[in-house]
Amino acid sequence: RGGEVPALLAGAPRRRRDGSLRALPGDPRDGLRVSPVRLRAVYFAIAAAIVLLDQATKKMVQAWIPLHDRVVVVPGFFDLTHVENTGAAFGLFAGATSPYRPLLLNGVAFVVFVLVLVYALKSPVHWKRLQLALAGILGGAVGNLIDRIGAGAVTDFLRVHVQDRWEWPSFNVADSAITVGVVLLALDIWKNPDGAET
Repeated sequence: RGGEVPALLAGAPRRRRDGSLRALPGDPRDGLRVSPVRLRAVYFAIAAAIVLLDQATKKMVQAWIPLHDRVVVVPGFFDLTHVENTGAAFGLFAGATSPYRPLLLNGVAFVVFVLVLVYALKSPVHWKRLQLALAGILGGAVGNLIDRIGAGAVTDFLRVHVQDRWEWPSFNVADSAITVGVVLLALDIWKNPDGAET
C-alpha cells in the first residue's frame, strides 16, 4: 500500500502562486466554468440581440402596416398596429407640447443608458439575474434611443386590449425588454437585499 500514497499525492490539488487551490484533474465542474470575459460578452450579446430584434420588427411594421392602421391577431385581445410615439415608453408624455420635450426625453434616455452600462460593468459578472436584468434594460434603452435620435419618435406596434373597451398603451420589443429587465431587477433586490450572489 506504500505505493498508493505517492499516487494519491500526485492527484492532490496543488496551490497556485496566489495561494488558491487548483481543481483536481478530471473535475467535471471545469467544463462548466465560463470566464468572466465570456460571460460579459454573453450579456452584451443579449443586449445587442434585443436592439437588432427591436429595430427589425419596427422596420417591418413601418413597411407593412400603414400608420394608425391595425391587424387583428387575437380578436378582442391583441392586435398589431402602427403608432409613432413622440413620448416616453408606453406613450407617457406624448401629449406634452413643450419644445424641449425631445431634448429632455433623449437626454433622460442617454443618462439611463450610461448609468445602466456603468452599473453592469461594475457589478459582479457571475450575478446572472442582475446581469440579465441590466442587459434587457440596456438593449431596450438603446433600441428606443436609436428611434428618437433618428426619427424623433418611437414606433410602437403591440396593442393589448379587452374588446376595445380597455386598452394598454401600444408598445414594442424595446419596451418589453425594459419591463422584463426592471421586473428581474426588482426580484433581484428583493431576493438579495444584501447583494448576495445570484
